[in-house]
Amino acid sequence: MLGVGDKLPDFSVTGVKPGFNKHEEGGQSAFEPLTQASFPGKWKVIYFYPKDFTFVCPTEIAEFGRLAKEFADRDAVVLGGSTDNEFCKLAWRRDHPDLKSHPAWQFADTNGSLVDGLGVRAPQGVAFRATFIVDPHNVIQHVSVNSLSVGRNPAEILRILDALQTDELCPCNRPVGGDTL
Repeated sequence: MLGVGDKLPDFSVTGVKPGFNKHEEGGQSAFEPLTQASFPGKWKVIYFYPKDFTFVCPTEIAEFGRLAKEFADRDAVVLGGSTDNEFCKLAWRRDHPDLKSHPAWQFADTNGSLVDGLGVRAPQGVAFRATFIVDPHNVIQHVSVNSLSVGRNPAEILRILDALQTDELCPCNRPVGGDTL
């Protein structure tokens, strides 16, 4: 598994644009190729979940969606995905009330270039619940990985991003926007 200080590897995944529920809306495709060069100058929060149409995963995705504006206010793009294809993600958005018109990017890593490049594929073949915070130079600044059965806390990821962006010493439990040392 890649860690803090490592460069984001080369990858190519299919991105599912924020807000889309169908493969085409208003003459625009819901899909866009995403690579390590996408979103230049932005922080990236890349999180993986095991499978679409499961039980824990939508709780995390919905919470990242609720915090999407706060991440955007910090020049961060949130990208959440699995190894399922892009059509599964759109179908899930249409099917699950908490995912309709999801306001953040999702991605389909069907070729495994990102999940394997980062080293977060579980023995079962799906992605672990891994989260990477990547700086604008594509250097990994934070990694956390949960068991397949335990959801993560997106508010904690926001807190860590906020602390990383201060470039200062940040104490334990420092709230978003709190004092540094």
